[in-house]
Amino acid sequence: MEYRKISQLFVFFVALFAACAPDKDQAQVPGGDQVVPGATKWGFYNGEPVTKWNPDGRTMTLLTELRYTDPTGNVWVAPIGSLVDGASIPRYLWSFMGGPFEGRYRNASVLHDVAYGNQKRPWQDCDRMFYYAMRCSGVSAVEAKTMFYALYRFGHHWKFPIRRAKPVKFEGQLVARAEPIPRAIPVNPAEINQARDWISSDDPSLEQIEQRATTEAW
Repeated sequence: MEYRKISQLFVFFVALFAACAPDKDQAQVPGGDQVVPGATKWGFYNGEPVTKWNPDGRTMTLLTELRYTDPTGNVWVAPIGSLVDGASIPRYLWSFMGGPFEGRYRNASVLHDVAYGNQKRPWQDCDRMFYYAMRCSGVSAVEAKTMFYALYRFGHHWKFPIRRAKPVKFEGQLVARAEPIPRAIPVNPAEINQARDWISSDDPSLEQIEQRATTEAW
């Protein structure tokens, strides 16, 4: 009997230690921001997207809410009733990634579509969320960073929208509302392939990818 009590206490303390031990998957994101409690290195999802095709044959309606918390604690929500069609991702990349709503890209693509449609946050934040959400879904670093580069370089961007009906200063100008940024540059497959080779060999940070994409845009 005494031996059984000692064994039970031993099991209890082992379980307690395991519960309090830090998660090996937790980590800091670039820039030193702490991950939220309970999150993995790439954040976490709540919910599973269920969609139905609409009569137009191009768009889908979200039947369930999809919620994602990124590594910095920001929450991204695709609510029930959201229309998604993959338009936030240049169509050329569909062949590269196998379609925005296929396999491991699905959750990230749904969230990215909704975020681009709402335009309530800077597009740079939306693209970073897309990268983190892809990694959270198991997309490899090379694939996710290549997609991130392509979106940053060729995506459909906008100026930062107003908050509480007051204009904000963006790049030295007061912006009264969300305004599309004219982009006459089509997707360049050669640039994407070159960026992918660079990412594969050098494993650049997101900041370095942003710098390269911005430099090549001018």
